[in-house]
Amino acid sequence: MKYEDHFTAALDRLHEEGRYRTFIDIARENGNFPHAIWKKPDGSETPVTVWCGNDYLGMGQHPVVLNAMHEAIEAVGAGSGGTRNISGTTIYHKALEDEIADLHGKEAALVFTSAYIANDATLSTLPKLLPGLIIYSDALNHASMIEGVRRNGGAKRIFRHNDLDHLRALLEADDPSTPKLIAFESIYSMDGDFAPIEEICDLADEFNSMTYLDEVHAVGMYGPRGGGVAERDGLIGRIDILNGTLAKAYGTMGGYIAASAKICDAIRSYAPGFIFTTSIAPALAAGARASVAFLKADMHLRDEHQAKASILKLRLRGLGLPVIDHKTHIVPLIVGNPVHTKKLSDKLLEDFGIYVQPINFPTVPRGTERLRFTPSPVHSTENINHLVKAIDKLWSHCALNRAELAG
Repeated sequence: MKYEDHFTAALDRLHEEGRYRTFIDIARENGNFPHAIWKKPDGSETPVTVWCGNDYLGMGQHPVVLNAMHEAIEAVGAGSGGTRNISGTTIYHKALEDEIADLHGKEAALVFTSAYIANDATLSTLPKLLPGLIIYSDALNHASMIEGVRRNGGAKRIFRHNDLDHLRALLEADDPSTPKLIAFESIYSMDGDFAPIEEICDLADEFNSMTYLDEVHAVGMYGPRGGGVAERDGLIGRIDILNGTLAKAYGTMGGYIAASAKICDAIRSYAPGFIFTTSIAPALAAGARASVAFLKADMHLRDEHQAKASILKLRLRGLGLPVIDHKTHIVPLIVGNPVHTKKLSDKLLEDFGIYVQPINFPTVPRGTERLRFTPSPVHSTENINHLVKAIDKLWSHCALNRAELAG
C-alpha cells in the first residue's frame, strides 16, 4: 500500500472544493497592533493590517501584560517544569485561578492549556462523576464541546440552535430523575448571535438540570468587569460551570473553568486532559492574571471595541453587503462560496495589505462561507476606511450579488 497516496488524495479533495487552508507567516509589531509584517515565501516583506485576530482588545501587546510576563521570566524562568500534579503548580497559577474565580463570582477556577482542552476535558469527565448523565448540547456548539460530549460515552441530546421549544421537548422526554446538563455558548463566534441564557436557565431550573456555559468569545468584553454575557445580564449565579479563554480578549494563552470548589476539585482529580498535561508557562499565567485584573477596572476598551464593530457593520451594510448583525462584536460577511471566499481573502492580502482568513466548511455550513472580521479598539478610522473601500471594489470585481444577499 502506498500510504502517501491517501494523504495526497485527501489534500487534493480540499483543493478541488476550494477549502484548502493556507497559513501566512506574519510578525506582529510590538506596540503597533493591528499592524504586522507579512514574510513571503520568496523572502520579501510587506506590511499588513490584521483583521481576523482574536486578540480582541489588543491586550497581547499591552504594557501591563508584557511587564508582568517579563517579571515572571526574570523570577522563575521559562517553563513550568511539569504537570500541575508534579511540579507545574506555581504561585502564578494559583494567583491566576483566584483572579478568575473572583471575576466570575465563583468559589474556584481551574486553568487548562486552552479553552478547547478545558471544554473537552470537563465535558468528557462529567459522566464519570454523574453516572447516567444526559448532556443537552446546542447544535452549533464549538468543536471542543462536541468532542467532549462525544468522547464521554454518556447519553447526549442535540437541540436545534437556540431553540427553546426543542430543548424543552427533549428534556420532557427523559426520566425526571436522570442527572442532566445543558451545554451552550453565550456568543456563537461564526454568526455572532447571543444565546437566550435566562430562558435556558429557567428550563434548567424546571427540569433540575445543571448549566454549562462557554463564554470564550465574551469574557473580557461584556459585563461591568468583563465577566461575560452572564455577568452583564446578572445571571452568573445561575451558571454551574463556566468555560472561558485567556487567548482572546485577555491576549495570552490558556483556558479555564470556573465553578464551585467541589466541581473544580473533582475535574482536577479525574480529568485526564488536566492531569497529564504540562501546565502553561508561569509567564503566561502572570500575564493572564495581569490582563484579567486590568480589564476588571477598564470599561473604555470594551466600549471602544463595541463602537468599532458597530461602525464597520454599518459601513458594510450601507454598501448592500450581506453582513450578519446580532449586535455583538463579531462581523461576519457572507460570501457563500469557498472559491470566492478564498479569492477575496487572497486579493485583500495581496492588493490591499489586509489580512483576513476565509472561513469555510466544516467551521461553517456549506453555502455560508464567509470572511469574519474582528475589529478592535486599536483599528483606526483610516484602517476601517481602507478595508471598506477594498471590499467594495473586490465585491464588484467578483460580480457578487449585493441585493439578493443583503438583508
